[in-house]
Amino acid sequence: MEKQILLHCLSPDELKQLIKEVIKEEFVDFTKNLAIKESDVLLTRTETCELLKIDSSTLWSWTKKGKITCYGIAARRYYKRDEILNCLVVLK
Repeated sequence: MEKQILLHCLSPDELKQLIKEVIKEEFVDFTKNLAIKESDVLLTRTETCELLKIDSSTLWSWTKKGKITCYGIAARRYYKRDEILNCLVVLK
């Protein structure tokens, strides 16, 4: 349902407040959408190795063992940044 506003019944302060509320709602929606998009960042093999500070042979081994999931497009392999960070475990 759309809101209808009658401007001749509003004071300048009420109009300011109304505009602030609408902008705040839109900003919250925008940041939620932005957070979702950042979580889907794809890393190349090189970027993943740099992030984890490991050699490419270690990355290949972990992928083969199923410790890390890779995604492919044609001959390219990618890793999701969030999944890589979630695979890390706290050691005692």
